[in-house]
Amino acid sequence: MVDSFRIHELEVHETKDTKTDATNGELTILWRDWDKIINNPQMIYVNLINPGEIKGPHLHKKRTSYFYCLEGKIMLIIRDSKMTYHEVTIESGNPKLIQVQNGVAAAIVNMSDQISKVLVLADISWKPNDNEMENVTFNDYDWNKWKN
Repeated sequence: MVDSFRIHELEVHETKDTKTDATNGELTILWRDWDKIINNPQMIYVNLINPGEIKGPHLHKKRTSYFYCLEGKIMLIIRDSKMTYHEVTIESGNPKLIQVQNGVAAAIVNMSDQISKVLVLADISWKPNDNEMENVTFNDYDWNKWKN
């Protein structure tokens, strides 16, 4: 684990048809209460990012967030406490849960030509007017490499 984020490799299980025993898909475990990855999640939502768009960067002052790519491909750009940038690619079909600590700035870049869907779990829920989120700038980051 880097001091600002962690990549959790996820458990994937093949699923079977109950009559034929043929493989009919898979099941990916994101969270179980006994895994102790997320301590009592208080908020779960789906974040949609249009093709080629960037969301963020911003940080959450109190909340730790966990990102899982349901559909598409994204680059999560994380600036750690030493002001170093980390680029973490997550995409559907490659099950990873990315944990971004509170106080750490991050941005999401959609790297696919379709809308990317990202499931986000959080240990603290959003409340109107709580001023928990802060927009930041990555002035020394090369955003041009994501432009087509």
